[in-house]
Amino acid sequence: MSCSIRDEAACDADAIRGVVERAFAGHAHSDGTEPDIVERLRRDRSPSVSLVAEDAGNIVGHIAFSPVTIDDGAIGWFGLGPVSVDPYRQGEGIGSALCRHGLLRIREQGAMGCVVLGDPGFYARFGFACDPALTFPGVPPEYFQRLRFGGRAPRGEVTYAPAFG
Repeated sequence: MSCSIRDEAACDADAIRGVVERAFAGHAHSDGTEPDIVERLRRDRSPSVSLVAEDAGNIVGHIAFSPVTIDDGAIGWFGLGPVSVDPYRQGEGIGSALCRHGLLRIREQGAMGCVVLGDPGFYARFGFACDPALTFPGVPPEYFQRLRFGGRAPRGEVTYAPAFG
């Protein structure tokens, strides 16, 4: 991977939208709202971490982490997503680098853990695993996973930031 990972800047908004649109276009598990989610997260100032992958001045990937709530009142938990890589750059490790950098960043900020709705085969490499004690309604349970950094293991239904609708 020949990209650098950095914090999103205000001038990146249009390029990020383009990457997210292209990354999710025609994807079987996409409802097409991912670009709008990213914009609503930004508008609501709810992403705690928003990173881009940049190569030769071009944005080729993006990831956001935002706070989630859990029924049992656990604090310090975040949701990963969406994560997007331009289709012509997928398979180069850019998505993995974004995940690693973002997970490190939220952990440094004191996060207790992170949840993700996504492919178990991809997210297992970062330590994510299904936990029957944490639920997200309407999805196959094996696709909703958590990574605990510390503290007690939370229990209950997870709710993402309002930007997710």
